[in-house]
Amino acid sequence: MLKTDAEHELRALRETQTASENIFDGFILHVRKDTVALPNGNPGNREVIRHIGAVCVIPVTEDNRVIVERQYRYPIDRVITEIPAGKLDSRDEDRLSAIQRELREETGYTADEWIPLGDFHPAPAYSDEYISMYMARKLHPGKRHLDEDEFLDVFTVPLSELVEDVMAGRISDAKTQTAVLKAARMLGI
Repeated sequence: MLKTDAEHELRALRETQTASENIFDGFILHVRKDTVALPNGNPGNREVIRHIGAVCVIPVTEDNRVIVERQYRYPIDRVITEIPAGKLDSRDEDRLSAIQRELREETGYTADEWIPLGDFHPAPAYSDEYISMYMARKLHPGKRHLDEDEFLDVFTVPLSELVEDVMAGRISDAKTQTAVLKAARMLGI
């Protein structure tokens, strides 16, 4: 799309905030109720979750195995398989430094090579959260440093098997699905 087309589309579709009310201020989530003017001039309401931001990494070994985690997720009452990830400590935190910290804390691994896989918005209809994705290569094992409220199992799975699990619907986590498919494509798997 040409820049002028994108600018025209933004003007034609943009909603403009006319009022905002703070509903909830939590540790991770901040919820607002906004009133907006729709593109046709009519009013609309938006409930918006403001999020500090997050990072994730797909750590791939030399033999194309991925270090993954299994952990319980309270909102869905299930244990699921995910790649290492975490929230930023502040909106200004360097995202690469944040994921390097998370990988080390959760798995004990460090890496010599960090490949950006891009950013994505997991739920743009109601949240401003975006997650920066990385692939880590040239891994070195070490000691984990889990937070005291963090419980997870770490193991490895062939990347090709993770792709099959994503495609068969056995992995429901969006960041894991996205990073697995991007890494597989980049590595020719």
